Amino acid sequence: MVDAVKKVCVIGAGVMGAGIAAQIANAGIPVLLLDIVPREGDDRDAVAKGAVAKMLKTDPAPFMSKRAAKLVETGNIDDHLDRVAECDWIVEAIVERLDIKQALYAKLEALKRPGTAVSSNTSTIPLGNLIEGRSDQFKADFLITHFFNPPRYMRLVEIVRGEHTDVAVAEKVEDFVDRFMGKRIVRAKDTPGFIANRIGTYWLAIAINAAMDQGLTVEEADQIGGRPMGVPKTGIFGLIDLVGVDLMPLLSKSLSSTLPAGDPYFDTVRELPLVDKMIAEGFTGRKGKGGFYRFDKATRTKLSLDLATGEYRPEAKPAELPGKTGKDLAALLAEPGKIGTYAWSILGNTLSYAAMLVGEAADDVVAIDDAMKLGYNWKYGPFELIDRMGPGVLAARLAEEGRDVPAILTTAGDRPFYRVENGQRQYLTARGEYADVPRADGVELLEDIKLRSQPILTNLSASLWDVGDGVVALEFHTKMNALDDQVVALINEAIPVVRERFKALVVYNEASNFSAGANLGAAMFAVGAGLWDMVEASVAGGQQAYKALKYAPFPVVSAPAGLSLGGGCEILLHSDAVQAHAETYAGLVECGVGLVPGWGGNGEMLDRWTKSGMVPKGPMPVLTKVFQAVSTAQVAKSAAEAKEMMILRKDDGITMNRDRLLADAKAKALSLVEGYVAPEKPTFRLAGESGRTGLNMAVADFHKKGMATDYDLVVADRLAEVLTGGEADLVDIVTEDQLLDLERAAFMASVKDPRTQARVVHMLQTGKPLRN
Repeated sequence: MVDAVKKVCVIGAGVMGAGIAAQIANAGIPVLLLDIVPREGDDRDAVAKGAVAKMLKTDPAPFMSKRAAKLVETGNIDDHLDRVAECDWIVEAIVERLDIKQALYAKLEALKRPGTAVSSNTSTIPLGNLIEGRSDQFKADFLITHFFNPPRYMRLVEIVRGEHTDVAVAEKVEDFVDRFMGKRIVRAKDTPGFIANRIGTYWLAIAINAAMDQGLTVEEADQIGGRPMGVPKTGIFGLIDLVGVDLMPLLSKSLSSTLPAGDPYFDTVRELPLVDKMIAEGFTGRKGKGGFYRFDKATRTKLSLDLATGEYRPEAKPAELPGKTGKDLAALLAEPGKIGTYAWSILGNTLSYAAMLVGEAADDVVAIDDAMKLGYNWKYGPFELIDRMGPGVLAARLAEEGRDVPAILTTAGDRPFYRVENGQRQYLTARGEYADVPRADGVELLEDIKLRSQPILTNLSASLWDVGDGVVALEFHTKMNALDDQVVALINEAIPVVRERFKALVVYNEASNFSAGANLGAAMFAVGAGLWDMVEASVAGGQQAYKALKYAPFPVVSAPAGLSLGGGCEILLHSDAVQAHAETYAGLVECGVGLVPGWGGNGEMLDRWTKSGMVPKGPMPVLTKVFQAVSTAQVAKSAAEAKEMMILRKDDGITMNRDRLLADAKAKALSLVEGYVAPEKPTFRLAGESGRTGLNMAVADFHKKGMATDYDLVVADRLAEVLTGGEADLVDIVTEDQLLDLERAAFMASVKDPRTQARVVHMLQTGKPLRN
């Protein structure tokens, strides 16, 4: 059994060190954050304290909850370095200078316990250089853990073990990074830049140089080198703006000083006066005055940098890519003119460079693909991209140009790097044999299950899968996992199947977002046609399906990740339990588009706050809590925040690593099977007309301050009518079904209102709320 990490020390409170400390605290583990003593001032811990204070104000937040910050204890390396003896893991995240790191290690060697892991967050310095002159014990306890910025949100950690590293020590750190910090580990070799930054920096340099050489605009370059290649929607120049224009020369300098002579990277290194000028004038990207793109506040227009003149001009979006070139990689590369030329400049160089690094920077193609997908948010890894164009095609074109063909391409021939054999995804090894794509112990993924089985039930919007051990998974698979009548139909079909053949149901999918809520586009189609009976039937059908889940004779566990909004959030509220990924963003957001929650969310939130014991007795404190959250469309920015908002219960589970969510949700569901009894139906005593008046008075005050629009008052009143029980008063008992009737009536009144319809259409067209 791997020894547990119960306390961590992070040395270095810069952006990376502080972010690593925050993520450790997010996992519920105490962490000691140390930095230097400042030259001025009386507070010797000011640097580390300041880092924590800054993180509490940062957006996106490094902490998943402000409570997590209390687990970070601050200090300085002059007065508190001896406290590393209390810790099971020491993370060094100081300046990238070998001499300073080695001096720190010499001190740590004398203070830490044997077996306490020490790791460096270096991105460039080889492990062998770092441990030079250290004892055998220190070398056994040392490894590299290379996190990506921001540490909370980036899932990749590259880990380098040295030839002296103790396997048990490395496994202790890897287990903690995986299960507690939520990262997927990629094993890298002890080479400069490891995997992701070495390929990523090369890719960006190639793309910049080729765009300038070939006379492309930044918009054209981002169009060609962006989505067609599976690159984030920012595109290449947009990505540089995001990470920082000033970071590029720093990475280039670092790699140039450590890469072996003859590495193709050196062919990309050149003077870039335009970039130097941008940095000197403060145009360092989004964190500065702008970068290759910037927003002019005076004219409220987006500007782009002209690569030829160095001057900004209004953004000029290029024409759509012709034919299939936007979706077909082979078509993109075959396109004549600047489109195909630029695409080949990027892909030919980047993919051959990645292929060259198999065996040198990583043992296999899977590690390289994972590093680029997790570290640079590529949709496809380099070898998945090669498969999309054909390994033989890439090799032949390189040979035609008189360029070296990497050994792994020769080994592949015309065979793909990935295949599915007997329901198992496999990859091509450097020896030319296929091997199963590995999964960490305990990881269960629906994508693997789907390769070897067929759904029990399926339609265009949802499917039901047997995930083993008597558990089934209900998967949504619409765009943004929007919920529609077919999802509702499959829920109704699934319940008798599960009752007769299985033990429990997990609501789970592996898309980026659990569910963005009801399909508003379909609803607006019916609204536009005046099909009001159809709209009301859809609302009523959703209410009944959610009730059927809630009162099913078996446990229902929801396992959300990403957005869980509106109807998606209401699924969580109707489940017996939730096992949420830590990065779950949940809330009832309907009021933002002029609606009210329509599938039972109001009653569930009232019931939870009533039973919580966290508010004073009486109807108004509970009403106020629910009204504030729903009327302002509050969204929890993490699963921890969702607990504070009562969207999740106190005993609902949180999984840090997305890869482990299904296994954890299954375990949660199975733990509820023995002796399972469906919940009792709640009843409510609500505040009636007087409570409704009180809630409306609060909104009216916001209106007077200009913080709420005229129509916000109307929407808030409809919500208040539901939450206060309509015509009921304190002596009346309001049933769950009565509350659903009020909810449905308020929803229909809202959806018939042209002002709500304007809000919905605006949201669908722009992705932004309309304040009318």
